[in-house]
Amino acid sequence: MFFVRTASPADLPAVSKLLGETWHATYDAVYGVDKVSEIVASWHSVPALKNRLGRPHSEFVVADNGRRLAGMGFAARDAKQPKLAMLHQLYVHPDHQGEGIGRDLFAELETCFPEAERMRVEVAEQNERALHFYTRLGFAEIDRLTSCAGRDGMPTVVLEKVLDF
Repeated sequence: MFFVRTASPADLPAVSKLLGETWHATYDAVYGVDKVSEIVASWHSVPALKNRLGRPHSEFVVADNGRRLAGMGFAARDAKQPKLAMLHQLYVHPDHQGEGIGRDLFAELETCFPEAERMRVEVAEQNERALHFYTRLGFAEIDRLTSCAGRDGMPTVVLEKVLDF
């Protein structure tokens, strides 16, 4: 059984490994191994994760069973729109997808921003499993982009959910 808790600096190597394995399993067939490796090295390295861990107005959580991490999530209040929370990362290791871990991670993250009225996430257009997951959580498509985080060739669907507490 996995429980959701706040991430610590000691978790970052395991989170980086989890993200690398998850990204390769999900995106190698879409973008190719080399591009995925480049993205993983840039976006999911321990130093990149460490920058997120200490970010103000954010929450970084992991799903832990005491032996290993099966998932992670990171969300932050939008600097320009304080009523908007951005879900930057929510990943579950392929060995544990479909067990409710993603739902549990999201349930924790959506309660961490009481001032937020909406939560937004960007999902690769080809990641149909993630699009279905977010739709089941109540997200709806609001836009489409031709790139993700400045990387052309990564068509992205922008989804948003109204947070009603």
